[in-house]
Amino acid sequence: MSSDTSDSNSPTTAASAAATTSPAVADALVPARRGLSWLAIAALLLAVLALLMAGLLWQKLDFTQRELARRSQDSATQSAETRSLAVQAEAQAKELQARLAVAEVRLSEVSLQRSQLEELMLTLSRSRDDNLVQDLESALRLAQQQAQLTGSVQPLLVALQSADARIARAAQPRLNPVQRAIARDVQRIRSATVADVPSLVQRLDDLVRRVDQWPVPNEVGPLATASHPKAPVAAKTPARAPSKADARPAAPANTPMPIEPTEPVLSGWDSAVQGWNAFWRKVWEDTTRSGRELVRVSRIDRPEAALLAPEQAFFLRENLKLRLLNARLGLLARQMDAVQDDLKTIETSLIRHFDTAAPDVAAAQQVVAQLRTELAATQLPQPEETLAALTVAAGGR
Repeated sequence: MSSDTSDSNSPTTAASAAATTSPAVADALVPARRGLSWLAIAALLLAVLALLMAGLLWQKLDFTQRELARRSQDSATQSAETRSLAVQAEAQAKELQARLAVAEVRLSEVSLQRSQLEELMLTLSRSRDDNLVQDLESALRLAQQQAQLTGSVQPLLVALQSADARIARAAQPRLNPVQRAIARDVQRIRSATVADVPSLVQRLDDLVRRVDQWPVPNEVGPLATASHPKAPVAAKTPARAPSKADARPAAPANTPMPIEPTEPVLSGWDSAVQGWNAFWRKVWEDTTRSGRELVRVSRIDRPEAALLAPEQAFFLRENLKLRLLNARLGLLARQMDAVQDDLKTIETSLIRHFDTAAPDVAAAQQVVAQLRTELAATQLPQPEETLAALTVAAGGR
């Protein structure tokens, strides 16, 4: 701006100077004036061009601003539409998820119905032989349970014989291996040694009833006297001299026996003497028996039996009864190990606290030993070969 002002003021200054100067100087300044005029024109042109460019730039800037405003409005509109579409898409997604859950539930129901229908069709499509195999296997399983409950092999034998009869009536060649397995199992079960549980229980009940009759070594009273009975004393009869009839030879079998002479009738004095003697003999026996009951001398081989008080024998017998009843309950519950322990304890108690020389105690010891021996063979045989043959027959379908 300062250069333009200086340039515009320079012709006036030059004119005033030319007027005041000499003509020679004026002639020298003419070319300089012409150069300055051209410069002013060029500067004016540049200024006009700058104004034009500024106008164009302003117009372009205004257009750009309008375009930006329009595009911003379009972007806002599109953003609003996008948000509404996103909300719709989210709602549709939730609806699709709900439908998918319902479809999965229906699919599971359909799958279950299909499996049930397949099973039903498989059941309906089974042949008579397959049903026979399944019935035989079920009958054998049930017989096994009954054998475990009763402790007897009779249910197994009945089930095997019934299965053999049904297979024989079916007359199917592919069931012949099952029939051979049944024959082997029947033979093996019949040859097996199994304890008869009802008989064992009955023997335990007999022992319980007879406990009160078992004497202890230091027991006194009627029970001890009854447990060691004495030999009966023969009645004393008056001795008579041998007669000729005694020395007479025996008559033949076909000859009649001679009539023996009757004994002579005693007189009144002899009867009185015999009665008097019998009275004093009875008095003597009563007196000596009282003395024998007052003092008793016996031999006890086990010291622990002597330490047992006589009044404690009642509790000893009651405890022994409880042991026997416990063994009975264990036998019914098929707890063979517990029964063996109880019987071992009973056997030890009989040896330690009871008189083993008494017949009742000896018989009880023998019964307990037999029970322990028979309980060792309580393992029931199983029809394993028949079950395996039935499994093969069912799998070969």
